[in-house]
Formats: sequence, C-alpha cells, structure tokens
Amino acid sequence: MKEIKTVSGHPEARAAMHEMMAAFEAFKGANDARLDEIEKKASADALLEEKVARIDQAVASAQARMDRVLSESRRPILSGSGLGAEPPAVVAAPEAKAAWDGYMKSGASHGLELKAGLSSASNSAGYVVPLETERAIERRLMAGSPMREIATVRTVGSGVFRKPVSTAGVQAGWVAETAARPETDPATLALLEFSSADLYACPAATQSLLDDALIDLDEWLAAEVEDAFAAQETAAFVSGDGVNKPKGFLAYATAAEGTQTWGQIGTVASGAAGAFASASPVDRLIDLIYAPKAQYRPNGRFVMNRRTVSAVRKFKDADGNYVWSPATRPGETASLLGYPVTEIETMPDVAANSLSIAFGDFTRGYLIVDRAGVRVLRDPYSAKPYVLFYTTKRVGGGVQNFDAIKLMKFAAS
Repeated sequence: MKEIKTVSGHPEARAAMHEMMAAFEAFKGANDARLDEIEKKASADALLEEKVARIDQAVASAQARMDRVLSESRRPILSGSGLGAEPPAVVAAPEAKAAWDGYMKSGASHGLELKAGLSSASNSAGYVVPLETERAIERRLMAGSPMREIATVRTVGSGVFRKPVSTAGVQAGWVAETAARPETDPATLALLEFSSADLYACPAATQSLLDDALIDLDEWLAAEVEDAFAAQETAAFVSGDGVNKPKGFLAYATAAEGTQTWGQIGTVASGAAGAFASASPVDRLIDLIYAPKAQYRPNGRFVMNRRTVSAVRKFKDADGNYVWSPATRPGETASLLGYPVTEIETMPDVAANSLSIAFGDFTRGYLIVDRAGVRVLRDPYSAKPYVLFYTTKRVGGGVQNFDAIKLMKFAAS
C-alpha cells in the first residue's frame, strides 16, 4: 500500500472538513423532515425535496474539496515548496539530466539512447526519460488515479506479466502419528497474464516556455500528462475490455454469489430492478459486505460514483442512524457502514442490471502493471509554433483474486 499523508495542520484542509461536517448536519435535518413528511402524507413537498437535493450537492462539493486538498498534499508541485512538496526519490546523474534537458529544449539527443527496443512488439519509438522524470509521472498518477490508490501496483520489465495462482488450493488432512499418509490431490494452478498496452499523450509547449530557466521540465511534463493518463487509466481499470487496454473488474463474467466459478465475480442483488429495494435497502448493502470471505473484509471498501453515493447517503439503519458518515478529519475518506468509500466517476449509474457498487479488498483483488520506461519523442514540426512531446507509457491491469471483489447487481434477484 502506498503511504497516505494527512494534512490536518493545513488551514484549507481544516476549513474543508468543517464545511463538510456542517453541510452534512444540515442535510440530516432536511432529510429527516422529508422522511417525516413522507410518513405523514405519503409524499414529500416539492420544495423540501429541492432543499434536500441542494444540501446533498453541498455535501458532495465539500467532500470534493477535501479530496482535492488531500490529493494536492500528495502531489509534487513545480516550485518545490508548499503543501505537496517532497524531495525527489531519485536524482539523475548531472550529465544525464543535462542531456535530457538539452533534448527537451532544443532536440539535441547527444548522450541519450533511442529506445525503440523497449518491447520488440512496440512500434512507438522515443527516448526513455530519466528515472526521476518517470518517478514524477508515477507520483502524480498515484495521487490523481483513484484505482491506483486502492489497487496493487507492480512495475515490471517485460511486456506481459504472468502470475500463477491456485484455483482450488492444496488438499490437506488429519492423520495419526504412525498411520499411513495417503497422497493428497495436487493444487490446481492457472496462469493469469497481464499484458501492457500503450497509453499516450501529446502535450504542447512554446519554445519560450522551454527556454525558461525557472521551469522544471520534468515536473511540467508530468503535470501535462497527469490528467490525460489518469482519466484513461481509471476508465480502463473499471470497464476496459482488455483489448489494447487493461481489463476492468466490471468486464469479467459474473454470477450470483455462491454459484460463481473461478474467473467469475460474485454478485449480490439489490432487491429491485434498476433501483435499491424499497424496504430495508441497507440490508442488501450488508449482504454485499459479507459476501467476501473474512480475510478480505478488514481492508474492504466500497467503490461507486457520486450519484450512487448521493443515493446511499439518505439511507438509515433500523435505529434511525445514517449509514453514511463524512470524514471526521483531513486525510480520511467518507465511510458507509464503517467501510471507506472510493468515488470513481466511471462506475455506472444505477440502472436495470447495472453493476454500480463494488465492495472488497482491491489491494488483493486488482493488479495494475506498469512497464518500466516512459518514452518521449519531440516533434517541433507538426504544430508550429508549438513543440509537441509525444509521451508514451505502457500499462496493464486485471483482477488477480476473484474472491476479493464482489459486485451489487441492480436486479430483483
């Protein structure tokens, strides 16, 4: 797991936390009034419904502000100082750094080696960036990609990472001290393959920016490709089909919990077609929590998009307590039934037969594979007066443990 920094001493973080707590208290009061009116009149006043929706949006905005502050606290910044500053983990040799800066500024490639051979199957050539530049891109992606926050990330040197796994486990048995030991059945092994695919971006810069001595070109390049890479990666890790991209956990075959075989992900029905159950919807969430085996629950978390979060935020348990809780201090995330909630916008909205909520230990369940080496090809001709930097990295991913992740299917059964 990557280190999570807290920013409890930062004024903006404290202000965001207080704003969210106040908004949630207002939300509880308005929603309680809405529920009371529904009980008395079988429907709520339109103005009250609008008020609840408006306060709910305020809670979501406050949570987004807290998430942004936390993300910035983990993100290296260009000036090298401030809330997110941290010393680079890797420092290139002076001559290597000078050679790379010379290539970025003027295209001079002396001292750099063209690494078209990063993969014999790859046809996207380019110069391999220094290790500290690659680390800057990785740090920013780790802060900006929610799936990288919760999954296992492994850096490999080949285009395909192969992982043998046991699908049935090793057989064992009890025996007396002097009794014969009959042979047990061997473990059934399967080979999971995680292929890397090219992910590219093409940021542009003016020559005057490149000539500016105050600009850290490594951090500039990392900042330019961060959003593009993070958006594409997150979508692929959730629902990618595995063709020239990672395979998302929603792209695997599913089956009702208890009937699935190896290679399928178990599902729990919501109790209603395209909606939560009208009676006791929280019970279905509890069923989802207890679908994984006990060893996967301590690090379990919910994954859903913000519209689904807005729906579950209104739920109460049998004692009348809200099951969704805001973060109580900076650095934490909101929780649902005591488990953290990760918002990923590419998760599907609630609809008929949609898989809109996931729960499980994603660290053990999902693997992200980064191919070592980021390539950059400088192009000063295609978009004059701008200089383009064709930046490519290779990423793969997929489910590595089908028991660790469970899904809620919005269906009656």
